[in-house]
Amino acid sequence: MIQNSPAGILPAQSIDALLETGAVTSATAFDADQVQPASLDLRLGARVWRVRASFLPGRGRTVAERMAAVAMHELDLTRGAVLERGCVYIAELQERLKLPAGVSARANPKSSTGRVDVFVRLLTDNGIAFDDVVEGYEGPAFIEIAPQTFSVLVRTGTRLNQLRLKRGEPAKLSIRSVGVDLSNGVAGFRARRHAGVIDLDHVDGHDPRDYWEALKPYHGQLLLDPGEFYILASKEPIEIPVMEAAEMTPIDPSVGEFRVHYAGFFDPGFGTEEARGQGSKAVLEVRSHETPFLLEDGQTVARLVYEPLTERPSLLYGDRGSHYQRQGLKLSKHFKPWI
Repeated sequence: MIQNSPAGILPAQSIDALLETGAVTSATAFDADQVQPASLDLRLGARVWRVRASFLPGRGRTVAERMAAVAMHELDLTRGAVLERGCVYIAELQERLKLPAGVSARANPKSSTGRVDVFVRLLTDNGIAFDDVVEGYEGPAFIEIAPQTFSVLVRTGTRLNQLRLKRGEPAKLSIRSVGVDLSNGVAGFRARRHAGVIDLDHVDGHDPRDYWEALKPYHGQLLLDPGEFYILASKEPIEIPVMEAAEMTPIDPSVGEFRVHYAGFFDPGFGTEEARGQGSKAVLEVRSHETPFLLEDGQTVARLVYEPLTERPSLLYGDRGSHYQRQGLKLSKHFKPWI
């Protein structure tokens, strides 16, 4: 089925087929909800290392070989471990890859990971770029974890990133600009510094006021302070057709010195009437760089790139439940509703 499919993003049933044929394996059984409409959640393994610097393995070198020179100490994730903000870690993942010819992959943080300002990137042996997995790759997978604002508690099985598998080089179907909504009474949230630890497996387990400050716009504008982290929402509802998937990409730096959206994957069915999600907005994770930046209502801050699926997915976004279908301005699932 996969060999004869056209170029495109692989949907849930094709990912299931890859698991069955051993293209993705794990020492433990896969979770029932690990396969998403157009991606596969990846799970932390048993060990994580605090490292003194980020790195790429480069051609001809493994992650383990490079890490030997930068590792500071090892933490046991089977007992749970707190990863401190401002530090960099490398963790092993439970999943191992043996991709067939013609199939490559790209990783991205899960939505809930990006919304708590945890920067994560996938590493593979011989890799010359973060998050990209070359066609036919066989070997282990690791994840770089760099909490930026909050220290976080993780453990074996915690899911921080996801893998989107593709056949060939899918065509870019369309590119859509995404503006920011600064028209409401509460336009966004700014992260509080020196807040407590966030347990990344505890849903609805944290009081948002301990971690966030609600922001009100002034005349449709919001001043971004350098180094601060913000949660904002898109001006327009977002819709991902059921035969497409999308990735949110940063705008050209010449338009504004800030980064938007660490977590860039949007699955088929997001925001659609068919998947009962009409009216959903994109949540934007925003960090200003170097200088203060005055953001205006409706200003373009990112772009959505749409790509085709190889076939209609057996699963749409929200079919297995979602914290973010039909969302407006919304914090991550770890927080109780803002009242």
